[in-house]
Amino acid sequence: MRSLPAISDNPLVSVIVPSFNQGRFIRETLDSILQQDYRPLEVIVVDGASTDNTVEILHRFDEHHEITWTSEPDSGVVEAVNKGLQRARGEIGAIQSSDDFYLPGAITRAVQALRNDSSLGFIFGDIIKIDADGAELSRTSLKPFSLEILLSVQTWIPQPSTFFRLELARELGGWQEGIPFAADTGLWYRMAFQANAKKIDETLAARRVHPGQRDTHGDRIVRDYCRMIETLGDLKHASSRVRRAARAGKLLMKNRYGPSSYWKGFFRQWGAVLLYPPLCRHLDPFSLAPGWYFLRRWISEVR
Repeated sequence: MRSLPAISDNPLVSVIVPSFNQGRFIRETLDSILQQDYRPLEVIVVDGASTDNTVEILHRFDEHHEITWTSEPDSGVVEAVNKGLQRARGEIGAIQSSDDFYLPGAITRAVQALRNDSSLGFIFGDIIKIDADGAELSRTSLKPFSLEILLSVQTWIPQPSTFFRLELARELGGWQEGIPFAADTGLWYRMAFQANAKKIDETLAARRVHPGQRDTHGDRIVRDYCRMIETLGDLKHASSRVRRAARAGKLLMKNRYGPSSYWKGFFRQWGAVLLYPPLCRHLDPFSLAPGWYFLRRWISEVR
C-alpha cells in the first residue's frame, strides 16, 4: 500500500457527471449536488452531444458558478469520465451518473471519512435503488470492505456512493477504454491494491433502475469484468488466496450476468466455493444442493 498525503482541512470536492440523453433525470442529479451542505464544490458535466433536451436543461444552470459543462461528441462514457478527471481541480473526486443523485449530507460524510484516515484511497456507502419515477425498490446493506471480499464479489462498490482521491485515480489511468462495461469497477480494483478503502455505514445516494441503463447488457459486463481481472497487474503479484478469490469471483459474475443452464450455473458455483471456501458463508447453502431449484419449484406448485 502506498503512503498518501493528508487531506486538507476543507478540500475542494469535484463531482464529474458524464451525460448522454438523460434530460429526464439530469436536473435532479445536479440539484442534489448543489443542495449539499458541503462547500467548496465543483461540478463538471461532460455531455456527449445529447440529442434530447439535456443541453436546454444544462443552460438553466449557467448562473451557478460551481457548475461547468460542455456538450460535444465523444466515444462514450469512458472518454467523458476521463475528460472530467483531467479537468477536475479537487483533492476528492466523485463520478455521479446523470440519472442518479445524492442524498442530503452525503458529501459531508464522505469528506469526514476520508479526512479521518489518510490511508484511504476511497470510501463508499450504501444506496437506495429507485425506478424511473423515483419509487424506492430496495436498499443495499453492503459488507465491510476487504480486498478478498471485493474480489470474490461478496460485495460491490456502487459508483453513485463512492468518493476517492483524485490524484490517485489519475495516476492509475482513470477509466480504461478496453473495458467500457466494467470501467468504474476496474478503477476501484486498481485503487484497492494501491491504498486502503472503507465502506461507511451510511446511505449516500440513489441509483435509478430503468431500461436505458448499460448494466442491462449482461454479456458485455461479464466480458469486460473477466478482461479486467485478467489484466489486473497487481493481482499477478498477490497471494494465492487473493488470486483464488478473484478466480471465484469471475465464476460468480458469469452466473450473475451471463445466461446459462441451471446445471452450468450450479457447477460454476461449486467451482467458486472450491476455489475460495469462505464463500460458503456468503452463499445460500441450499443453492449448493443438486436439484434444489427444481425441488423448490415443485414444492411451490404443490402448495
